[in-house]
Amino acid sequence: MSNQRFLSLDVFRGMTICLMIIVNTPGDGAHTFAPFMHASWHGFTPTDLVFPSFLFAVGNAMSFVLPKWDKLSTPAFLLKITKRTALIFLLGFLMYWFPFTGPLSDTRILGVLQRIALCYGIAAIIAHYMHERVMMILAALLLLSYWYISMTYGSPADPLSITGNAGIKFDTWLMGESHMYHGEGFAFDPEGWLSTLPAIVNVLIGYRVGSLVQEKGKTYEGLTDLLMWGAGFLFLAYMWNYQFPINKKLWTSSFVLLTVGLDMIILATIIYRIEMHHQHQFASFFEVFGKNPLVIYLFSELLVSCLNMVKMGDMNLFQWIYQNGFTHFSPYWGSFAFAISFMLVCWLLGYILNKYKIYIRV
Repeated sequence: MSNQRFLSLDVFRGMTICLMIIVNTPGDGAHTFAPFMHASWHGFTPTDLVFPSFLFAVGNAMSFVLPKWDKLSTPAFLLKITKRTALIFLLGFLMYWFPFTGPLSDTRILGVLQRIALCYGIAAIIAHYMHERVMMILAALLLLSYWYISMTYGSPADPLSITGNAGIKFDTWLMGESHMYHGEGFAFDPEGWLSTLPAIVNVLIGYRVGSLVQEKGKTYEGLTDLLMWGAGFLFLAYMWNYQFPINKKLWTSSFVLLTVGLDMIILATIIYRIEMHHQHQFASFFEVFGKNPLVIYLFSELLVSCLNMVKMGDMNLFQWIYQNGFTHFSPYWGSFAFAISFMLVCWLLGYILNKYKIYIRV
C-alpha cells in the first residue's frame, strides 16, 4: 500500500467533513442556500450526500485495516471492534449530554457518531468473517428487508410519512420520545435503530470499493469499474425510487444505492486527478480534515454548543459573532460566510494536529 492511496482516501474523507461542518453551522438557518439544506422529506440535495459519504469512507478505511487483524484470535478481534464501537458511541452520547447538566432521562441516545459506531462495528464483523460475495448478498438482503419492513409495518395510510413510518414506531417503543431527536418539532430520529440497517450497506460497499482500489485503483481498468458500478447503482436507485422513494431521513434503500453510486464516481475522479495525473491542487487542504475526521467533527459540534452557552447581552456568543461580523453581507451570503469561517477555525485545529503529526484514532 502506498501513501498516495491513503492521500486519495484522506482527501475524499476530508471533503466530506469539510462540507459536513459547513452545512451544520450556517450563521442564520433561515437564510441558507438550498444546496446546503437537507431535502424536507422525499428527494435529494447535495447536503444529503455528506453523512452517507462518511460511512462509505469508513468502509474504505476498514479495507486497509481489517487484513492486518486476520491473525488475531476471535476474542481479541471482537474485543478490538467492540471497544472502538463503544467508544465512538459513548462520545456521541456525551456530545448530546454536554455540558453534562441536563437529566440523562431527556438526553438523545442516537445520533451521527452513534450511527457511525453501530455501522462500523456490525460491518467490521461481517467483512471479517464473510467472503466478499456473501457480504454483498447480505448487503442486498439488508436493503430488501428494510424495504419490506418499512412498507409492511408503517402506517397503512402512508407507511413512508414522517409520523407513520415503521422507524418512528420502533424507536418510540424502544427508547421513548424523551430520548429521540426533536428537531422536526416532535419526536422523530433520523438516525434511528431501524434505519441503521440500510446504513450498514454504505460501509460494506465502501469496504468492497476500498479493496478494489487496492487491487487496481491506479489503472484505467479500476477506474472504469468504479465508474460503471457507480452508474449502475444510480440507475437502480432511480428505478427503485418509484416504489421506495429516495429519502435521507428514512435512509431508504434507494437512498443507499444513490449515495454509494455517487461516492464511487467522486472517488474515481479524485483517484484520477491525484494518483494518475498528480494534480494535487487543494488536496493538502482537505487532507488536513481527512487525517483527524472524528476529532475535528466532535470539536465543531462542541464549539457550537459552547458558543451557544455564552451570553452576550440579550443574545448568545454564536449570534453575537454573526450579527457583528457577517450581517454587512446580504443575508444568504452572510450566513454562508459565517459557515465558511467556522469551518476554517476547525481546519486550523486539524492543521495544528497534522503539523505535529498528532493523529487521534478514536
